[in-house]
Amino acid sequence: MALFVILSLAVAVRPATAQSVLRDAETEALLNDMARPLIIAAGLQPNNVQLVLLQDKEVNAFVAGGQTVYIHSGLIAAADNINQVEGVVAHELGHITGGHIVRMGEGMKPATGITILSLLLGAAAMAAGGTEAGMGAIMAGQQAAMGKFLAFSRTVEASTDSAGARYLRGAGISGKGMMQFWDKYRALEYRYSSSYAPVDPYMQTHPRPADRAAALEQDLKSSPYWDKPTDPALEARFQRVKAKLAGFVGDPQTTLRVYPETDKSLPARYARAYAWHKAAYPDKAEAEIDGLIGLAPHDPYLLELKGQVLLESGKPKAALAPLREAVQRSGNAPLISALLGHALIASEDPANFDEARRVLKVSVARDNDNPFAWYQLGIVYAREGDQPRAALATAERYSLIGQQRLALASAEAAMRGIPQGTPDYLRAQDIVMASRAAAEDSKRRR
Repeated sequence: MALFVILSLAVAVRPATAQSVLRDAETEALLNDMARPLIIAAGLQPNNVQLVLLQDKEVNAFVAGGQTVYIHSGLIAAADNINQVEGVVAHELGHITGGHIVRMGEGMKPATGITILSLLLGAAAMAAGGTEAGMGAIMAGQQAAMGKFLAFSRTVEASTDSAGARYLRGAGISGKGMMQFWDKYRALEYRYSSSYAPVDPYMQTHPRPADRAAALEQDLKSSPYWDKPTDPALEARFQRVKAKLAGFVGDPQTTLRVYPETDKSLPARYARAYAWHKAAYPDKAEAEIDGLIGLAPHDPYLLELKGQVLLESGKPKAALAPLREAVQRSGNAPLISALLGHALIASEDPANFDEARRVLKVSVARDNDNPFAWYQLGIVYAREGDQPRAALATAERYSLIGQQRLALASAEAAMRGIPQGTPDYLRAQDIVMASRAAAEDSKRRR
């Protein structure tokens, strides 16, 4: 589907905030194609590694366990070219291959020992009447423990930089982007520090950008691929996605200032199409999109965007033709199929429901992690009078968004109406068991 927020994700070991996942067929195809040679160079299986885009202005990427790399939209916005993103992804793959999320316990153990010892010493001093001395011992112990853990973290990050450099070389990709991005981080470091509050290198989770660059500069420059240019087609795709993302997440006025109407390049027109659409100027958005399609008449992602704008402007029937072609030319991309299913339902024509059911079933079969597609499939089943399967689709959706009690109730309703032993019955049964287990686990944590 053209760029849209699919759900909120609470990520472990990150700050306690929910981050919105952005799903987009074109963006995901680009990230997968970009990362594939790096993943292979890292000794991993491309089908097992997932790159997830989060709507977050922070210039960052991270791994939170498993084989998933989370990339902030702010990082895409800050990158000048795709080679810079390749450098960041190579680094994050180093965290996966190094098992660093699991190994965090190695860094926590000595730090925890220091903390406990300082608490005991502080308590003993306070019991003997030395309140200030006791508090000082506790605070000093906590600071020492933090320093111990941060030193471990910096060591891990340095080794991950080295791994990332190896993966770039193994994939035949230049390390210039990695060096360039460290320069960006260095600029950010200067921006947020001052002579009054300089950055303390011993209180950072990562080595300072200048130190990271110095440590690997010779290694990166000695690669036979240092001067190898990026594939122009891949770079062109990145510039499209970057502009598209800017138009989607940015304020329309800002987007139109960065990409003025005098700029007739494809990325600029892409960004403006989103900006006009967000600013509720559908005619201008459609005109911009038609101009884009004139440049590439059968581009599935431009056709997808035209269908989305028409659909969200209250013209679902007009959206069907471009979306059907987008689905066909994208090889039945599941996110675009979900959007076509939505348009078919929104047309309010019962004659379109059979097609909607078919394309939505293909969508969830190829990407069953899309709650929006399950929601639309549930609507089709309900309108066709198949309430048990509508309940099953609803159970799938609730399960994906973490609403386990609602998933349990919907799955139990589905089991009451679906013949026993059928694949749909067994799936409903699986959701019931998983939801009950999740509910019990939640009770134990309270």
